[in-house]
Amino acid sequence: MKIVEIKQIIPVLLQQLLEIWENSVRGTHLFLSDDEIKSIKKYVPQALKEISHLVIVENESKIPIAFMGNNGQKLEMLFVSNEQRGKGIGKRLIEYGIEIYSINKLTVNEQNPLAKDFYEHMGFQVYKKSNYDEQGNPYSLLYMKQI
Repeated sequence: MKIVEIKQIIPVLLQQLLEIWENSVRGTHLFLSDDEIKSIKKYVPQALKEISHLVIVENESKIPIAFMGNNGQKLEMLFVSNEQRGKGIGKRLIEYGIEIYSINKLTVNEQNPLAKDFYEHMGFQVYKKSNYDEQGNPYSLLYMKQI
């Protein structure tokens, strides 16, 4: 496993990241319907391009298996391929983000208890809640910061 900083997203990498995103979301965001996932997926390429710092984790074959994006000290996204979840990859990414970018804030869907528990385990605590996501959908968001 290797952590790699991405300076430019080439088409093949974008496709790989979209596959990781969808695979991860389907395994963790059980509150979303298939149509909702397909609709959100359309916005992921633009979101990836707007991230200040994009970091991926590659396997031994140099194929991406996870990624993290942050803007400043705020974690904007962290997705680990379903098959790789539970192997410490998310932990390594968060630790890297804290060490290199001083990440100290993030937002997580309340309906994703695995993610909430993971971030709490990594030292983050809920300080605010919204009943709607950024698009105005009825999915509660939890705003977390490092204790």
